Amino acid sequence: MTVTWKYYGGAMACTIAIFAGMAVAYPHLPATVPLHWDAHGRVNGWGPKWELFLWGPGMMSLIVVMFSALPWLSPKKFEVDSFRSTYLYIMVVLVAMMAYINLLVLAAAMGMAHDMNRAILGGVSLLIALMGNVLGKVRRNFYIGIRTPWTIASEHVWNLTHRFAAKTFFAAGLVALALTVLGSPFWVPFAAILTGALAPAVYSLILYKQLERRGEL
Repeated sequence: MTVTWKYYGGAMACTIAIFAGMAVAYPHLPATVPLHWDAHGRVNGWGPKWELFLWGPGMMSLIVVMFSALPWLSPKKFEVDSFRSTYLYIMVVLVAMMAYINLLVLAAAMGMAHDMNRAILGGVSLLIALMGNVLGKVRRNFYIGIRTPWTIASEHVWNLTHRFAAKTFFAAGLVALALTVLGSPFWVPFAAILTGALAPAVYSLILYKQLERRGEL
Protein backbone atom coordinates (compact mmCIF):
# COMPACT_ATOMS: atom_id res chain seq x y z
CA MET A 1 0.00 0.00 0.00
CA THR A 2 2.84 2.40 0.87
CA VAL A 3 4.50 1.76 -2.49
CA THR A 4 1.18 2.36 -4.28
CA TRP A 5 0.73 5.74 -2.64
CA LYS A 6 4.27 6.75 -3.60
CA TYR A 7 3.26 6.45 -7.25
CA TYR A 8 0.06 8.41 -6.71
CA GLY A 9 2.02 10.96 -4.70
CA GLY A 10 4.44 11.42 -7.60
CA ALA A 11 1.61 11.90 -10.08
CA MET A 12 -0.16 14.35 -7.76
CA ALA A 13 3.08 16.29 -7.21
CA CYS A 14 3.49 16.73 -11.00
CA THR A 15 -0.12 17.89 -11.32
CA ILE A 16 0.12 20.37 -8.43
CA ALA A 17 3.41 21.75 -9.76
CA ILE A 18 1.89 22.44 -13.20
CA PHE A 19 -1.20 23.99 -11.61
CA ALA A 20 0.98 26.25 -9.45
CA GLY A 21 3.13 27.27 -12.41
CA MET A 22 0.09 28.15 -14.48
CA ALA A 23 -1.49 30.06 -11.59
CA VAL A 24 1.65 32.18 -11.15
CA ALA A 25 1.96 32.85 -14.90
CA TYR A 26 -1.77 33.41 -15.48
CA PRO A 27 -1.91 37.19 -14.79
CA HIS A 28 0.97 37.75 -17.22
CA LEU A 29 -0.53 35.75 -20.12
CA PRO A 30 -2.44 37.28 -23.02
CA ALA A 31 -6.18 36.63 -23.12
CA THR A 32 -5.74 34.24 -26.05
CA VAL A 33 -2.91 31.69 -26.11
CA PRO A 34 -1.61 29.10 -28.62
CA LEU A 35 -2.95 25.62 -27.91
CA HIS A 36 -2.23 23.60 -31.06
CA TRP A 37 0.54 23.34 -33.65
CA ASP A 38 0.56 21.80 -37.13
CA ALA A 39 3.05 19.31 -38.55
CA HIS A 40 5.40 22.16 -39.48
CA GLY A 41 5.45 23.59 -35.95
CA ARG A 42 3.20 26.54 -36.77
CA VAL A 43 0.40 27.54 -34.41
CA ASN A 44 -2.97 26.59 -35.90
CA GLY A 45 -5.16 26.64 -32.82
CA TRP A 46 -5.79 29.34 -30.21
CA GLY A 47 -8.01 29.52 -27.16
CA PRO A 48 -8.73 31.49 -23.98
CA LYS A 49 -5.96 31.21 -21.43
CA TRP A 50 -8.19 29.47 -18.88
CA GLU A 51 -8.11 26.39 -21.17
CA LEU A 52 -4.51 25.85 -20.11
CA PHE A 53 -5.86 24.57 -16.81
CA LEU A 54 -8.28 22.26 -18.62
CA TRP A 55 -5.63 20.67 -20.86
CA GLY A 56 -2.94 20.77 -18.17
CA PRO A 57 -3.90 19.88 -14.59
CA GLY A 58 -7.34 18.78 -15.78
CA MET A 59 -6.06 16.13 -18.18
CA MET A 60 -3.34 15.04 -15.75
CA SER A 61 -5.94 14.54 -13.01
CA LEU A 62 -8.13 12.61 -15.44
CA ILE A 63 -5.25 10.20 -16.17
CA VAL A 64 -4.81 9.53 -12.43
CA VAL A 65 -8.55 8.97 -11.94
CA MET A 66 -8.69 6.66 -14.97
CA PHE A 67 -5.75 4.57 -13.74
CA SER A 68 -7.40 4.37 -10.31
CA ALA A 69 -10.70 3.11 -11.78
CA LEU A 70 -9.44 0.62 -14.37
CA PRO A 71 -8.28 -2.07 -11.87
CA TRP A 72 -11.80 -2.16 -10.40
CA LEU A 73 -13.27 -2.53 -13.89
CA SER A 74 -10.93 -5.38 -14.88
CA PRO A 75 -12.63 -8.76 -15.43
CA LYS A 76 -11.33 -11.86 -13.67
CA LYS A 77 -8.09 -13.34 -15.02
CA PHE A 78 -7.20 -9.94 -16.49
CA GLU A 79 -6.52 -8.05 -13.25
CA VAL A 80 -3.61 -5.62 -12.95
CA ASP A 81 -2.73 -6.74 -9.42
CA SER A 82 0.02 -9.04 -10.68
CA PHE A 83 1.92 -6.07 -12.13
CA ARG A 84 0.51 -3.15 -10.13
CA SER A 85 3.86 -1.44 -9.59
CA THR A 86 4.53 -1.47 -13.33
CA TYR A 87 0.98 -0.31 -14.02
CA LEU A 88 1.40 2.66 -11.67
CA TYR A 89 4.86 3.41 -13.04
CA ILE A 90 3.28 3.80 -16.49
CA MET A 91 0.69 6.17 -14.96
CA VAL A 92 3.44 8.36 -13.49
CA VAL A 93 5.40 8.39 -16.76
CA LEU A 94 2.28 9.48 -18.68
CA VAL A 95 1.49 12.22 -16.16
CA ALA A 96 5.10 13.42 -16.27
CA MET A 97 4.91 13.52 -20.07
CA MET A 98 1.76 15.63 -19.85
CA ALA A 99 3.55 17.95 -17.41
CA TYR A 100 6.42 18.35 -19.88
CA ILE A 101 4.08 19.15 -22.77
CA ASN A 102 2.20 21.68 -20.69
CA LEU A 103 5.44 23.41 -19.72
CA LEU A 104 6.19 23.74 -23.43
CA VAL A 105 2.72 25.15 -24.10
CA LEU A 106 3.00 27.56 -21.17
CA ALA A 107 6.41 28.75 -22.39
CA ALA A 108 4.95 29.37 -25.85
CA ALA A 109 2.03 31.27 -24.32
CA MET A 110 4.54 33.51 -22.53
CA GLY A 111 6.27 34.30 -25.82
CA MET A 112 9.30 32.03 -25.43
CA ALA A 113 10.32 30.79 -28.87
CA HIS A 114 11.12 27.11 -29.36
CA ASP A 115 10.57 24.33 -31.89
CA MET A 116 7.41 22.82 -30.41
CA ASN A 117 7.25 19.77 -32.67
CA ARG A 118 10.88 18.80 -32.10
CA ALA A 119 10.56 19.34 -28.35
CA ILE A 120 7.44 17.18 -28.16
CA LEU A 121 8.93 14.50 -30.40
CA GLY A 122 11.96 14.31 -28.11
CA GLY A 123 9.66 13.90 -25.11
CA VAL A 124 7.61 11.22 -26.85
CA SER A 125 10.81 9.38 -27.80
CA LEU A 126 11.89 9.33 -24.16
CA LEU A 127 8.39 8.18 -23.16
CA ILE A 128 8.60 5.24 -25.59
CA ALA A 129 12.00 4.24 -24.19
CA LEU A 130 10.74 4.44 -20.60
CA MET A 131 7.67 2.38 -21.49
CA GLY A 132 9.86 -0.21 -23.18
CA ASN A 133 11.91 -0.46 -20.01
CA VAL A 134 8.96 -2.12 -18.22
CA LEU A 135 6.80 -3.65 -20.97
CA GLY A 136 8.20 -7.11 -20.28
CA LYS A 137 6.58 -6.97 -16.83
CA VAL A 138 3.10 -6.14 -18.11
CA ARG A 139 0.71 -9.08 -17.77
CA ARG A 140 -2.36 -9.79 -19.87
CA ASN A 141 -5.02 -7.10 -19.47
CA PHE A 142 -7.41 -5.02 -21.56
CA TYR A 143 -5.92 -1.56 -20.98
CA ILE A 144 -2.19 -1.30 -21.56
CA GLY A 145 0.35 -3.17 -23.64
CA ILE A 146 0.30 -4.82 -27.07
CA ARG A 147 -3.38 -5.76 -27.18
CA THR A 148 -3.82 -7.70 -30.41
CA PRO A 149 -6.32 -10.55 -30.92
CA TRP A 150 -3.42 -13.01 -30.61
CA THR A 151 -1.96 -11.67 -27.35
CA ILE A 152 -5.40 -11.46 -25.74
CA ALA A 153 -6.18 -15.03 -26.86
CA SER A 154 -3.01 -16.56 -25.41
CA GLU A 155 -1.18 -15.65 -22.22
CA HIS A 156 1.96 -17.32 -23.58
CA VAL A 157 1.84 -15.20 -26.74
CA TRP A 158 1.20 -12.12 -24.58
CA ASN A 159 4.27 -12.71 -22.43
CA LEU A 160 6.63 -13.48 -25.31
CA THR A 161 5.33 -10.54 -27.34
CA HIS A 162 5.87 -8.12 -24.47
CA ARG A 163 9.40 -9.32 -23.90
CA PHE A 164 10.03 -8.61 -27.57
CA ALA A 165 8.20 -5.27 -27.35
CA ALA A 166 10.34 -4.21 -24.40
CA LYS A 167 13.38 -4.39 -26.69
CA THR A 168 11.80 -2.72 -29.73
CA PHE A 169 10.21 0.13 -27.72
CA PHE A 170 13.40 0.84 -25.77
CA ALA A 171 15.59 0.78 -28.88
CA ALA A 172 13.14 2.80 -30.98
CA GLY A 173 12.79 5.42 -28.25
CA LEU A 174 16.52 5.89 -27.85
CA VAL A 175 17.13 5.97 -31.62
CA ALA A 176 14.31 8.49 -32.13
CA LEU A 177 15.59 10.65 -29.28
CA ALA A 178 19.12 10.67 -30.73
CA LEU A 179 17.79 11.50 -34.20
CA THR A 180 15.69 14.33 -32.78
CA VAL A 181 18.63 15.83 -30.91
CA LEU A 182 20.80 15.56 -34.04
CA GLY A 183 18.22 17.53 -36.02
CA SER A 184 16.90 14.84 -38.35
CA PRO A 185 13.75 15.62 -40.37
CA PHE A 186 10.60 15.12 -38.32
CA TRP A 187 9.51 11.98 -40.18
CA VAL A 188 12.75 10.06 -39.50
CA PRO A 189 12.46 9.72 -35.68
CA PHE A 190 8.69 9.35 -36.10
CA ALA A 191 9.30 6.39 -38.44
CA ALA A 192 11.64 4.85 -35.86
CA ILE A 193 8.95 5.09 -33.17
CA LEU A 194 6.28 3.69 -35.49
CA THR A 195 8.50 0.75 -36.43
CA GLY A 196 9.24 -0.05 -32.79
CA ALA A 197 5.53 0.08 -31.94
CA LEU A 198 4.23 -1.96 -34.90
CA ALA A 199 6.89 -4.69 -34.88
CA PRO A 200 5.48 -6.40 -31.73
CA ALA A 201 1.98 -6.51 -33.24
CA VAL A 202 3.31 -8.33 -36.31
CA TYR A 203 5.42 -10.55 -34.07
CA SER A 204 2.35 -11.56 -32.05
CA LEU A 205 0.54 -12.75 -35.19
CA ILE A 206 3.54 -14.74 -36.47
CA LEU A 207 4.17 -16.28 -33.06
CA TYR A 208 0.51 -17.22 -32.58
CA LYS A 209 0.32 -18.94 -35.99
CA GLN A 210 3.56 -20.83 -35.33
CA LEU A 211 2.27 -22.11 -31.99
CA GLU A 212 -1.10 -22.91 -33.57
CA ARG A 213 0.50 -25.03 -36.30
CA ARG A 214 2.52 -26.93 -33.68
CA GLY A 215 -0.59 -27.51 -31.56
CA GLU A 216 0.94 -25.69 -28.58
CA LEU A 217 -1.95 -23.34 -27.88
